[in-house]
Amino acid sequence: MMNKDEIYQEVASLLTNLFEIEADDIRPDARLYEDLELDSIDAVDMVVHLQKRTGRKIKPETFRSVRTVQDVVDAVEQLMREGA
Repeated sequence: MMNKDEIYQEVASLLTNLFEIEADDIRPDARLYEDLELDSIDAVDMVVHLQKRTGRKIKPETFRSVRTVQDVVDAVEQLMREGA
């Protein structure tokens, strides 16, 4: 199981590789939509990639409340704990 640091690195890597976001812009408190300029399609792409990476199904309601990079990390960590 990945720890929070590993999950954060995975999310940061995904954001830089998939959406060409500068690594310097990715911080735990960075807002996905306002600061990183993701849209709802980007969010779906991110969920699909995280599902593949974790092997876990992410419920849509889990990601509706996600606003920041740290929220994504927390949601993935919770998912990993539930599936352990």
